[in-house]
Amino acid sequence: MSIDTSTAAKVAKLARIKVDEDRLPALAEEFSNILGFIEQLNEVDVTGVEPMTSVTPQRLVRREDVVTDGDQQPKVLANAPDTREGFFAVPKVVE
Repeated sequence: MSIDTSTAAKVAKLARIKVDEDRLPALAEEFSNILGFIEQLNEVDVTGVEPMTSVTPQRLVRREDVVTDGDQQPKVLANAPDTREGFFAVPKVVE
């Protein structure tokens, strides 16, 4: 797949990356190379391959989800500039 300079400029704008006009051809070529590599990956037959999150099979050690240090509300709110009814109070930011 080939990416032209106008598409590269649009992608840079969407990513909020400032790219000089003279660097757009190199960026477009780099995008094209990336998409070409992805197209190569799509050609690989992965039938029967289980999805995995790591290259080594491992299971996460899980712990019981219990509160171990609760009931600290007065200490937590002690340094807050404004509290109301046991909660942090913040100024309204949405009209």
